[in-house]
Amino acid sequence: MKIYTKYLTLKTEKRIEFVNITKEVGKAVSESRVKEGIVLINPMHITASVFINDNESGLLEDFRRWLEKIAPTDINLYKHNLTGEDNGFSHLWRTIMGRESVISITQGKLDFGPWESIFYGEFDGQREKRILIKVLGE
Repeated sequence: MKIYTKYLTLKTEKRIEFVNITKEVGKAVSESRVKEGIVLINPMHITASVFINDNESGLLEDFRRWLEKIAPTDINLYKHNLTGEDNGFSHLWRTIMGRESVISITQGKLDFGPWESIFYGEFDGQREKRILIKVLGE
């Protein structure tokens, strides 16, 4: 079995941002030379998420509005912020959106359904963060 590891480093311009990383993950799969297997994508930060969904700007805005309804960004709502932080909401958003994603690799390519793309959800950004891409297979 082959194992290939790559790290992406991202620094978002906004504190909250959704970044399509499908091309970068596809490139890592190609570099790995794995033809059949899986790829795991993990944001490696407790205030970020990796998820798969439709690459449609309205949907991405809907995610943000939905998250703000479930866990508002108001810093006065969270005990976590009593430690001097102001990102209590971002930890909750990460839990809601999930930690990581795993995708099948078939014939050396990401094996997606229609419209699927990979997104990095940044909920406390504007500083460098790493994303792990781990490819396993033959």
